[in-house]
Amino acid sequence: MPEKLFKVNAEEYILPGNRACQGCGLSLAYRYILKALGENTILTIPASCLTVLHGLYPITSVRIPCLNTTFASTAASASGLAAGLAALNRSDTTVVAIAGDGGTFDIGIQALSGAAERGTNFIYVCYDNEGYMNTGTQRSSATPAGALTTTTPFLTKQQNKKDMLKIMEAHEIPYLATCSPSFPIDIYEKFVKAKKIKGTRYIQVSVPCPPGWVYPPKDTVNIGRLAVEAGIVVLYEIEDGKFRLTGRSKTLADKGSRLLVSQYVECQGRFRKMSAAQLRALQQSVDRKWDEYLKRAED
Repeated sequence: MPEKLFKVNAEEYILPGNRACQGCGLSLAYRYILKALGENTILTIPASCLTVLHGLYPITSVRIPCLNTTFASTAASASGLAAGLAALNRSDTTVVAIAGDGGTFDIGIQALSGAAERGTNFIYVCYDNEGYMNTGTQRSSATPAGALTTTTPFLTKQQNKKDMLKIMEAHEIPYLATCSPSFPIDIYEKFVKAKKIKGTRYIQVSVPCPPGWVYPPKDTVNIGRLAVEAGIVVLYEIEDGKFRLTGRSKTLADKGSRLLVSQYVECQGRFRKMSAAQLRALQQSVDRKWDEYLKRAED
């Protein structure tokens, strides 16, 4: 079992008054990510919701150095930063690349896969809000089947969500984890651990999005909890090939109980045209993956 962390860094690295939407799940997660990483960190981010949160030059709401890069090259940018720091013998500085699912599952997968194959030394964070939210809620390959987007205006998305976690696990990287902003201590502990590991680390954060998912901003934390309680999002980590359930997901596994997927779906307007067949298929998919996770946790 990992050492329990009872003290969270009290320093704040996001200033009040940033440009994120009300109830933004990313801003909640980002606060604890930066607390865990601390000041000796360099960030690189592409065009995204996070760029909006950081602010317009020359003003920013974030107290960590950040390089803005092009949509497709987040991991390539991080690779360059890591190489430069290594040339300067700056092994104490953590390079962190952060992109959305559009910039990770889709546009940025080539650079990310190449860096992971080479074992480049940085943390890659995908904040997964299941669509291109910064440009108006277009579908991405992370958008689940049954969801409405502005590029699926008449029919819901028909394809299932890409399993990016399996893709990244196939690269045999030293550390992979999932998080939710509704469980901040789980986020904090995983980023503290990731900071100490060398090589390519991949952490995927499920980020509820009020305007894109169509729910009241006050419900963000509850939506995130429902996702975990229903098994839509499973909290786990894989360290050197060893799988381990964490936090609330481990508790659910021990209790042997989860909520129905319908209890998660019915809270979001993006699923208002989801068919009964799609809902059944989603529940079956969640059940199948949950069983796989339970088996892996027992091994």
